[in-house]
Amino acid sequence: MSHAATNWAIAQRGLKPATKIVLWLLCDRHNPDYGCFPTQARLAEDAEMSISALNDHLATLERCGLIRRIRTHDPHTHRRMPTRYILGFEKGFPQDPTPESGDGFPENTGENDAPSPEITDGAISEFEGDPSPDFAESHLRNPENNLVREPLIQPVKEEEGAQARETEFDRLFEELLKALGINPDGDLPVWWQGWPARAHVQRWIDDLGLTEDEIIATARATRQDHPAPPDGPKALDRAMERAAKRNSQTAAASSKPPSGKRQAKPTEGPRPSTDELAAFYANMVNSDGFLPANTISNTIRDAMLARGLVTPERLRARGVR
Repeated sequence: MSHAATNWAIAQRGLKPATKIVLWLLCDRHNPDYGCFPTQARLAEDAEMSISALNDHLATLERCGLIRRIRTHDPHTHRRMPTRYILGFEKGFPQDPTPESGDGFPENTGENDAPSPEITDGAISEFEGDPSPDFAESHLRNPENNLVREPLIQPVKEEEGAQARETEFDRLFEELLKALGINPDGDLPVWWQGWPARAHVQRWIDDLGLTEDEIIATARATRQDHPAPPDGPKALDRAMERAAKRNSQTAAASSKPPSGKRQAKPTEGPRPSTDELAAFYANMVNSDGFLPANTISNTIRDAMLARGLVTPERLRARGVR
């Protein structure tokens, strides 16, 4: 770090803030004995921007005559080495490059430059083999043409849904203020301003399970007992809790089975007559089927004999006494 370099960077005027930050970071990396040669990856990380955006700012600084870049490569591996930056405050800073000097430094061969403390970062092209002898304006791999290449934090549909929910809540909050007699377009009372009031209203939905219509109806009902607008949403908590309790009681009542009244038995048909009973049991006696003991009562026996449906002998044969 060089205080002379950073003080010089701060004194520059007419630059955009981001461009001036890049200049200051270059000066912060300047070493009075060895010079300035940070990698572009390091500069981009320090400036918190993409490498393509960094290159734009470096080009601006070079057009303004504040820096000069000397690009070098390793003579053995032919891989790109960190660019050396010559800052405008340094002695011998070239003002107008000549065709013979290129960047303004005839000795720009890369072989006599001072060693770089950050040379271990390696070549920034990240390509294997010999690089092209014709270096283009940008020697980076897959340079970014579109500066807006950051990944989306969340899917577009989800983001649109969040915006829709926020708009819907704004409408609810406005309706709530109107129901309480507060003009949403005027100067709001202090307890209804800012995000704390909105977060409090949101809890009525999340924690108490109230719908928007229930919140508005409850707010209107409180105006009958308290004509003056409440001092903030906290003053409505008890009313909202009672509304939520009524909802839970109604839901519990609807889920219970009917009350424990004894249901009436189904209506029975007319009882069979004595003639019908006598005929039914006479068929059992006169048949050869099994006749359980005590099936024929004395009343039925007398009825069968009186009607001549069976004989005394048949009754005794079937075990009826």
